[in-house]
Amino acid sequence: MSDIMPKVCSFLPAVTQMIYDMGLQGHLYGITFECPDNARQEKLKVVRCMYEVNHMSSKEIDALFSASKNKGKKLYYVDEPVLKGIEPDIIFTQDICDVCQIDMACTSVAVAHLKKQPELVSISPSSLSDVFDNAVTIAKALGKEELAYRYLGMLNKRIDIVIDTLRVSKVLPKRVMLMEWLQPIYNCGHWIPHQIGYAGGIDMLSNPSGDSIVTQWDKIVRYDPEVLVIAPCGFTIDRTLEEIHLLTKKEGWDTLNAVQNNAVFIADFELFTQSSVGTLVDGIEVLAGIFHPEVTAVPPSLSHRVKRLDFQKVTL
Repeated sequence: MSDIMPKVCSFLPAVTQMIYDMGLQGHLYGITFECPDNARQEKLKVVRCMYEVNHMSSKEIDALFSASKNKGKKLYYVDEPVLKGIEPDIIFTQDICDVCQIDMACTSVAVAHLKKQPELVSISPSSLSDVFDNAVTIAKALGKEELAYRYLGMLNKRIDIVIDTLRVSKVLPKRVMLMEWLQPIYNCGHWIPHQIGYAGGIDMLSNPSGDSIVTQWDKIVRYDPEVLVIAPCGFTIDRTLEEIHLLTKKEGWDTLNAVQNNAVFIADFELFTQSSVGTLVDGIEVLAGIFHPEVTAVPPSLSHRVKRLDFQKVTL
């Protein structure tokens, strides 16, 4: 690659996060409205959504996105004048989900009229190892591959510490469930079951390396998780608390092992559903701390990103 720094647009919050983590933000010119705060303060917003600010319930959001998908409509779009002004050399986009993020097809249409055609790089992970590989793909595209290996080396050391701590203590894996959505309830998929495994848990309702799917409540009651983690995609802890009654009012809630043993946790979505390798490693450390508090703890720097559900303050 030449010495000229390529201009980059990131159409994925996770890619934006990894670009910043690797110190490559000098290449970044355009981002999405959902990207991390520091990026939104510094970079131009290229990807927008018809519903950037909404107060819909999880049920309403699910219905809206499902209806849009069934009708072939796209809720995300590219601000083409902004993109034209940037004249990017590389655009990072994705093909893993055409509902909750802009996809390769929409990106291709948006760049068709540009005078200079950028390189489109698809970042579409299914597994945790794919996410690690994505960091290399990003850095390599910018001619800085060595930065990715340094970055991943530090993250692998953190995972190794978690694994070694649990191994030395001979802990048994906890039977857990992580929910990606509240109404309807979705199990977890893609890389999240792998995070759970590294943290000393097993989620038999999950779909490793595949899409999350609607999961019936009676199935969850029969499964009876020892630990329940609630992390709806796109929801902060406070946002999830607004709708926690959707679970606590369900028949059989009080009988769950996790409820009986005060092992229900709400976590920020970014620890799991944003596929930035750094935030996913944060998620592993958080999970290990809540699965096995007798041998390890949630790092103090991450304690604000997870909350044990206080049943004394929940209206049933």
